[in-house]
Amino acid sequence: MKTVGLIVLAVMAVLVGAPVLTAVGLMAVGTPAAGEVIRAKPCEGNPLSQHWRAPFEQEYTIATEFGQSRQTGGPPLEGVDLLSAQQPGEVVAAARGVVTSTATQDSGAKAIEIDHAHGITTRYVHLGQIKEGLTDGSKVSIGQPLGTEGGTGTTAGTLLHFQVLVEDVLTDPVQFMRERGTPLNGAAADQWIALDVGDKVLEGGVGFELPEPGEPRKDSLTNPALSVPADIEVLYEQAGEDYGIPGTLLAGIGMTETAHGRNTAESPVGALGLMQFMPETFAAFGVDGDGDGIADIRNDADSIFSAANYLTISGVQNGPDGVREALYAYNQADWYVNDVLFYAHEYGGGIVIGDPIICDDPVNPGNPELPPLTNERIERMFARAQLELGDPYVLGAEGPNAWDCSSFSRMAFAEIGITMPRTARAQRDWLASGNGFRVPLGKERPGDLVFWDSYRGPNEIGHVMIVWDPANMSTIEAKIPRVSHGDYTAGIDKNIFEIWRVGNIADDPEGVT
Repeated sequence: MKTVGLIVLAVMAVLVGAPVLTAVGLMAVGTPAAGEVIRAKPCEGNPLSQHWRAPFEQEYTIATEFGQSRQTGGPPLEGVDLLSAQQPGEVVAAARGVVTSTATQDSGAKAIEIDHAHGITTRYVHLGQIKEGLTDGSKVSIGQPLGTEGGTGTTAGTLLHFQVLVEDVLTDPVQFMRERGTPLNGAAADQWIALDVGDKVLEGGVGFELPEPGEPRKDSLTNPALSVPADIEVLYEQAGEDYGIPGTLLAGIGMTETAHGRNTAESPVGALGLMQFMPETFAAFGVDGDGDGIADIRNDADSIFSAANYLTISGVQNGPDGVREALYAYNQADWYVNDVLFYAHEYGGGIVIGDPIICDDPVNPGNPELPPLTNERIERMFARAQLELGDPYVLGAEGPNAWDCSSFSRMAFAEIGITMPRTARAQRDWLASGNGFRVPLGKERPGDLVFWDSYRGPNEIGHVMIVWDPANMSTIEAKIPRVSHGDYTAGIDKNIFEIWRVGNIADDPEGVT
């Protein structure tokens, strides 16, 4: 159990006991003359930036759904009744937030209410007992124990009544959680932590399903989806895995363009190969898919991998609208977009590895006029981060005892009142939208963030780390196998390598001390 006392010891280690930080010299970071704290700029999107989970560690069932009654003639439920597999089960927080109530209701039910910001509140009703030490104002992490499932109040047995309020309006928790990529499907904790896509795992469980086809459609109205040759199917899947998109989406393009290579003659406008690239487009975006050292427009592997490369560069991982925009960039016709999506779903659909949190103009250099974080805030952030040294790295984990790279950086900055989005790519975009600014290699300072491409393909940021000591390019980060100190020298030659500085911002500037 980590305690506040350990934080004090960690701060002392940062200031006087850690030779690395002595070498860093935090005073070099500087503080604006007035110590001004700027309000953080939010990004578009829903609280997927928070990430959600079911309120149980173990398997569970939905006993009564939202709007139904527990018994004939009874009042309709304002939430859902959940029954854990091994009662009484431990109840945990569905997302990070602040406890606003730990009270016994008029009915006698023990209940906890948590404010998750963004106008969202959750309630946990009929608890058998509330976790000792949990009081109004307590900050809780996602998955933090709140108490045990119980039968207090007017219930006929042991259960958890789970409620969700959006802008003070009671909302169906099943629909709410489904929209956030974490359906209430009865899965145990080790099944909700991350979504599996082949042998890959989505960071934080963040991903989204391919959008459904719309209207108009053209070729798909009369031409059914043809079988995919085995060797071509393998290439679709391999390219999809490498670039973080469903192989079925590439199959949708292959079917629309050449029926998977059955019609590869040069098109009337000069397009070539299985995925029908114009030579000038292939010259800019073509890649060597089969590893023979040559990017050949007529080679099936090169054509398919180049299509995946082009889609990711065109923003296919930027939410459902990004999929449509990327397909439109591939062939600028609405019917084409819908035909490809129709075929993709015929081949099984799938999940795109991405983050629906969208920030304005993510390619800009941010706001260089922002004052940098103060020394005191960096010290507090480092002290909090050091408490997790040795915790295991688990892709998709949100703490409190296991982390992936972006949940770790998110946790560290939350200590100083800064809420960043959940994934590494979204964190960089959030900085670029006005919450930080990019700095060149050699000008980095303690507390800066380093991003590079990783498991999401060469065109997508997949890893983030916190600069510890610029003198030796050291970091503090969550990486396989555990939270530890590392360095960022290995990423300098990657396709994406960026260093960003977080401005002296906060969710609530008046609350910063």
